[in-house]
Amino acid sequence: MKTVRCLALLVLWAAAPGVSLGAPPDADRWNLKDLYATQADWDQDALKLGQQLKSLAQCSGHMGQSVQGFKACMDLNAELLKRSIRLSAYASQLNDEDTGLAAGQDLKQRAQVLNSRLDEASSFLSPEILKLGRSRVDALLRQDRSLAIYRHPLDDMLRVAPHTLDRQGEALIAQFGMATAAAGAVYATLADADMPWPKLTLSDGKEVLLDQNAYEQYRVLNHRADRKRVFDTFWAKWKEFERTFGVTFYEQLKRDAVYARVRHYPDSLTQALDANKLPRAVYDTMVAQANANLPTLHRYFKLRGKMLGVAEMRYYDIYPPLLSSELKYPIALSTQLMLAAVKPLGDDYVSAMELGTRSRWMDVYPRPRKHSGAYMNGAVYDVHPYLLLNHNDDYESLSTLAHEWGHAMHSYLANKAQPFVTAEYPTFTAEIASTTNEVLLLEHMLKVAQTDDERLLYLGSALENLRGTFFRQAMFADFEREVHAQVDRGESLTGEAISKIYGDILKRYHGDQQGVVKIDELYSVEWAFIPHFYNAFYVFQYATSIAAGNMFASDILQGKPAARERYLSILRAGGSRYPYELVKEAGVDLATPAPYQALVARMNSIMDQIESILAKRP
Repeated sequence: MKTVRCLALLVLWAAAPGVSLGAPPDADRWNLKDLYATQADWDQDALKLGQQLKSLAQCSGHMGQSVQGFKACMDLNAELLKRSIRLSAYASQLNDEDTGLAAGQDLKQRAQVLNSRLDEASSFLSPEILKLGRSRVDALLRQDRSLAIYRHPLDDMLRVAPHTLDRQGEALIAQFGMATAAAGAVYATLADADMPWPKLTLSDGKEVLLDQNAYEQYRVLNHRADRKRVFDTFWAKWKEFERTFGVTFYEQLKRDAVYARVRHYPDSLTQALDANKLPRAVYDTMVAQANANLPTLHRYFKLRGKMLGVAEMRYYDIYPPLLSSELKYPIALSTQLMLAAVKPLGDDYVSAMELGTRSRWMDVYPRPRKHSGAYMNGAVYDVHPYLLLNHNDDYESLSTLAHEWGHAMHSYLANKAQPFVTAEYPTFTAEIASTTNEVLLLEHMLKVAQTDDERLLYLGSALENLRGTFFRQAMFADFEREVHAQVDRGESLTGEAISKIYGDILKRYHGDQQGVVKIDELYSVEWAFIPHFYNAFYVFQYATSIAAGNMFASDILQGKPAARERYLSILRAGGSRYPYELVKEAGVDLATPAPYQALVARMNSIMDQIESILAKRP
């Protein structure tokens, strides 16, 4: 069995990276012609969008005059939004294929302008529907059954009546949309383009330019002294700009506080959660449970130190892999393993995923100037999801593949089951699909693993994923709640003050006082490196999602009655329900400690398995 598998790996790897044997040259590149055959087609659609904006303007002031007019305006707005999403997806993905291509950059900017014009043109919609009132809207819905698809979006508008301004106010906010994004834009420009990155000479004499990509590449080095040099050099550069990033982030915090006040919310967190009608208890319970279970996180750090042979864990010791591996997972093998792993989700799920993997929905391998990282775009309703990967033929790439296909299948099932207006789903449920796939992959890989070293590779990867997705994101959420609260109260924050807040939380989570992981003061500037903080209260949903995904996958694998159908019902629902209520109805209440305690129990179980394997060794 082992010989056959290794031979299969060698045969697959004999092909050029990114090309399966016998496959056409573009087999591992996505096909954007499914969106627009030519740029001329894109231009024509953009022109049509601009013309339709004039028609939408005619709806203003007439929404409630007749059910026919109401439906026509709602349908037109939906059509405009669908067209805008398609234009934006093509422009963005064309740019991501080659970030140095002028055509892609131009289309992306043009799409952004069109989106801004659409936001401004449709800004009258919410105030006018609120002016009609719930009773009038309900009467219109009763008069025409085809309006039922708008019931949930309309309810979402009506429920936030206390936080919606009049027509002039909403139009003003829409106009300010582009002008108030300066903090994030300045951060991105400085962090991604203008930072004067330092050079570093490693112990083997190799000189590297320590930009963000190089930091992520070299922080995992086996040579501990090199890791320390990487950390010290990288964070020293960010420390030089602590004052600048402090001003930028403080401006973002003030912007969020102002918008909360303008919309009559008590604070920024309440406004962010109310966008999807999430109870405050979800956020607070998640953070509280992360803090209550820090002993489990500390157990992991102690185990990591033991496996790395490090007597005193430092912050630069948290990234190196627990076990090195020479195993290769080219895309053909990775796809095969992923499809086998998701079989518990049913034949229809597997068949749809298999179709996508052979239909050029993915852009698989890295290339010069291609966008880094990985993502899934499933917002183009009447085409199919697209996945950007940078597959490196390692196990982490396989895990990323399963993660992104979880998103893709969520979009595929939602788009199939829902009309356009309720197909798009919020982040709160989005990450559940991806993390469920990751759990299923781990369980499958443990079944097919042939050696203890292979099992340790998979268990160690899962353990690090739990640390990074639950505890690290909870730590970020803890930090966000604190800095936003201070600015909401009218307090000022400098870069130095933000570093003090972040450093204290960083030390608490890593057990600095208990000697679990020692944190150098320099590393407290790490907050300046995190781009997610410019999207307020976003990251906590990674932590809630992995907790929910863990519970759903566990129930499915145990064969609990209707567990699979309850889970798939979340994916098919898209954005037709409020996400917290949808997940709760499926059996997981994220405002209670239970999901987080179950996740921590799984983390301890994985550590038990690792320690059992290690105990057998001489």
